[in-house]
Amino acid sequence: MVIRDVVFDRNKGFALIAGPCVIENEDMTLSIAEKLKKICLKLNIGFIFKSSFDKANRISINSFRGPGMEKGLKILQNVSNKLELPVLTDIHSPEQASYAAEVVDVIQIPAFLMRQTDILVAAAKTGKVINIKKAQFASVSDLLHAAEKVANFNNKIMLTERGTMFGYGDLVVDFRNIELMKLSKYPVIFDATHSVQKPGGAKDKTSGNREFVPALCRAAVAVGVDALFLETHPDPENALSDSATMWPLDLMEDLLKGLINFYEKNKI
Repeated sequence: MVIRDVVFDRNKGFALIAGPCVIENEDMTLSIAEKLKKICLKLNIGFIFKSSFDKANRISINSFRGPGMEKGLKILQNVSNKLELPVLTDIHSPEQASYAAEVVDVIQIPAFLMRQTDILVAAAKTGKVINIKKAQFASVSDLLHAAEKVANFNNKIMLTERGTMFGYGDLVVDFRNIELMKLSKYPVIFDATHSVQKPGGAKDKTSGNREFVPALCRAAVAVGVDALFLETHPDPENALSDSATMWPLDLMEDLLKGLINFYEKNKI
């Protein structure tokens, strides 16, 4: 699969899908995207910018959700146009699909909504690439049924592993899932930062262990993924969403350099 100039081919390396969990403001969003673009150009990694205009699945009603669809999509349009980058965002209702499709290259189906037929079909009918995230409670078999719903209208599909529930407040990554996803022949993505979450671990918000991100990324590269998905922020501790799991932006280049080196030494 090729999205603009980004090639998804695990036999030639890995691409990167990255950005802040949620759009906090336009200046920060453009700054993060610009820095990630420079890093990826330097390291010769294909890059798609990711951020959400709305986080409709926050634990608390008081949590920051984002700027909303209209303002958020305008910001993502600016990222796409000014920085000449492909863009990914998620939707939370069928009605949002057509609006998102006017701006983004990839529409993402959130993990919690993976089984929602109306959302899958609406996204598929836009003709955009559809990234389906495997639900924390679902098997790969369930994920492939979701992909089949999309494939009835549009075969441009990506599958993302993001951890599986391990009790009430923790996730574990079963790397057998990536091997099973690869059998589908669709590009396979590993979402490292959501995989280290502890859902509801901080009472009214999710906590997590970002220190495990590098090890999980190495494991995913070793198993063979087409792209890594990493949420990142210049000041994670003060981020308005996923503060415990986003990877620090100033450490992103070193992380990617290490992963490229690991890939070159371990590719089959």
